[in-house]
Amino acid sequence: MALYEKLHERTLDQPVLVIGLDGWIDAGAGAAAAVAHLASGRMLDVLGQFDGDALIDHRSRRPVAHIVDGVNRGLTWPRLDLRAGTDDAGHDLLLLSGPEPDLRWHEFTDAVVALASELGVRLAVGLGAFPAPVPHTHPVRLATTSPVSELAHQVGYVRGTLDVPAGVEAALEIAFETAGIPAIGLWARVPHYVAAMAYPAASAALIDGLTEVASLQLDSRELHEAAARARLQIDALVANSDEHRRLVTQLEAQAEAELQGEDGGLAGESLPSGDELAAELERFLRGEPGA
Repeated sequence: MALYEKLHERTLDQPVLVIGLDGWIDAGAGAAAAVAHLASGRMLDVLGQFDGDALIDHRSRRPVAHIVDGVNRGLTWPRLDLRAGTDDAGHDLLLLSGPEPDLRWHEFTDAVVALASELGVRLAVGLGAFPAPVPHTHPVRLATTSPVSELAHQVGYVRGTLDVPAGVEAALEIAFETAGIPAIGLWARVPHYVAAMAYPAASAALIDGLTEVASLQLDSRELHEAAARARLQIDALVANSDEHRRLVTQLEAQAEAELQGEDGGLAGESLPSGDELAAELERFLRGEPGA
């Protein structure tokens, strides 16, 4: 049985494929909010849908039951869709969104690459965000991954060798490269102490990075405005604690050293944990007493 069902046909002109699957690392919900921003009013046509029963473990990703006065009104099942739309200048876009598959990754990547080849995709871009020892007072920096060094170094990258658990987006990068389709992953670096809360600055950086690497026109003003509001909230909380101010100051020094190509470590100093600040931020945003 095919993993993918076509729902609509649409003629596309060298579209960019954006991949935003949930279930892997997404600090500050950076990628999720970026995907929602793209889909809002722009990605209108659902070209097709992947077979959830074949790809998703519904015991770990359960459907939502809608119960009204004891009456079961039905279920909303996790959906893995391919949508089509355009950027602000009318350039074609594709958006692959939904839950990251739990099963049959090899078959899934083969199916996505085959679809991309059929639809004439010129570039595939994955979106993600990870917690990092960076300050909220600096602009969000992106780290990139790609099987091709020219693409991997186009925006920014993490120096050194890393062996980390992979998401399916990493498998797609390799499969796209084998098929001759350029592919790149964009990862927003999110301050570790805000990783558990919504951090719109990460989403804005991802949209701006997508605009740059794919030569698209995408309006990110709404995300930047949300980021400015979040910055004021975090600033206000940090200002109330000497320890929190020290944490941010040390992270700022470390970030400046990294930008200048120096050793990012802070010799002789221990970096305070951001756990207490993260907990206070969560209480503050929930409006709980004592925050």
